[in-house]
Amino acid sequence: MTRADLLALRGPLSSRDSLLLTVGGAVLLFALWWVLAEALSKTLVTQSGDEAAVAQLSTQQRRYYDSDSLLIADLDRLETLPEAELAALGLTRRTTYPLLPTPLRVLRAIPELIERDDLVGNALYSIKLNLLGYLVAILVALPVGFALGLIPLVRGLFAKIFDSYRFIPLTAVTGIFIMWLGLGSDMKVAFLAFGIIVYLIPVVVQRIDEVSRVYLNTVFTLGATNWQTVRTVYMPYVFSKIIDDVRVLTAISWTYITIVEMLNRGGGIGELIWTAKRQSRIDKAFAILVIIVAIGIVQDRLFAWLDRLLFPHKYVASAKTA
Repeated sequence: MTRADLLALRGPLSSRDSLLLTVGGAVLLFALWWVLAEALSKTLVTQSGDEAAVAQLSTQQRRYYDSDSLLIADLDRLETLPEAELAALGLTRRTTYPLLPTPLRVLRAIPELIERDDLVGNALYSIKLNLLGYLVAILVALPVGFALGLIPLVRGLFAKIFDSYRFIPLTAVTGIFIMWLGLGSDMKVAFLAFGIIVYLIPVVVQRIDEVSRVYLNTVFTLGATNWQTVRTVYMPYVFSKIIDDVRVLTAISWTYITIVEMLNRGGGIGELIWTAKRQSRIDKAFAILVIIVAIGIVQDRLFAWLDRLLFPHKYVASAKTA
């Protein structure tokens, strides 16, 4: 592919070019991440922990040493001392990353999360909440959305009201859900389902409105009843489209999961992030974010596979074009 093709508006990319560019983009982002982490790093002079060496320090040396803190007084001067003199003072110099850890430090934090913080168990708990929340949301949103989209009386009474629910700040209603359901898993599933429902119901109505009049005229000509029209036209079309909307909402749902899991020590990814914050372990926090992204990618691929399995007709035209 030429340079002109790469810069053309909506220019096509072959599978090979797409893979190469994806790898190149990932390398560039990781390189930028590493450079920023090093630029934001700090050098600290800390106690070596050798009390015997500290006891041998002279009065002149002790004035540079603060035995009550990990940080050292007169830091500007100490940072200029060579390693040998620092060792004689019972001190050591190390680089810290208080704002942004390097990618390598993030990767090293993952085994620690697995061994000490039960990363696998907590991730499975969050995934379970995610799936249950989606199941409840879909079971509620589909019938309500079909009623709003198909029955003029219901649409006139409630459509604007349901549309307005999207403006509710979900973080503000956590207290209400806690008062209703406590701090257990039921509350977390209900909160997650509510967060999905307020977006999914208007989407179902929109998909119903998108159904082409040609299909409706066809079944009307064939003498189909209202139920037959819903079953053969509206339901197949809406179901084939709504799975794409659910894939988009998957990313949003992880935001809600972390919010409710930070409320108590009930397990999950959100609790791990809260614990890492309290420990000032920013490398662990970033490692957990990487895990969430990995889980999200796997979920998205599963939804894509399910879409191809249930609605193969959507991919017939693209397969022929390819």
